Amino acid sequence: MTPGSQHPDDTAAQPLRSDAERNRARIIAAARKVFARDGLNASMASVAREASVGIATMFRRFPAKEELVAAVFADRMDAYADAVAVALEDPDPWHGFVGYIETACAMQAADYGFADVLTTTFPNSKAMEGRRNEAFEGMLQLISRAKAAGRLREDFDSSDVVLLHMANAGVVNATGGAAPDAWRRVVALFIQSLEAPARGPLPPSPPHDDLHKAMLRASPAELATREPDTTG
Repeated sequence: MTPGSQHPDDTAAQPLRSDAERNRARIIAAARKVFARDGLNASMASVAREASVGIATMFRRFPAKEELVAAVFADRMDAYADAVAVALEDPDPWHGFVGYIETACAMQAADYGFADVLTTTFPNSKAMEGRRNEAFEGMLQLISRAKAAGRLREDFDSSDVVLLHMANAGVVNATGGAAPDAWRRVVALFIQSLEAPARGPLPPSPPHDDLHKAMLRASPAELATREPDTTG
């Protein structure tokens, strides 16, 4: 081989890397569309069809569904954490708290997949769970500030935010395009019920560990298992 000449395999390697990156981008774009439309229960096979790639290619790029979900929703989780930060900057604690609730619920309504993401935990996705934990810590501050201002009922608990998101996700998924703004009324009813003074006592909130288990159970079964290769 003469100096400066290329091994035959060298010229083939770069296009393969480029193809792999293009396939990854196509899969993420397709998954964003499919999850937004159908939620996290959408199958990996449906994403592969939308991306026009084989299921084997899908699993080479994303061996587990959780990895794909994390890649698709990383920016949404960033925006969610940012919404908490913005709310904390509001000089009016109640206005900041309400603004956070409305923003988070609007994000759920805009994307069925994200509606599920906010009520599901992904223990193997450290980056996504890190941002969720960051948002949770900020949310605790929002709750404390709103209570200290005398605007949020004293028996409100952080688990109530999770329950609110679960309820909103259910409304969003149930009403769909038929009544796309129904969630707004439900969220307004929630917010009005949270303002102090409370009209009456609430039943005990669920233990946080139990609620976390519920979020784990909410993970689609496909996250833990590979789907069979049906496309060859």
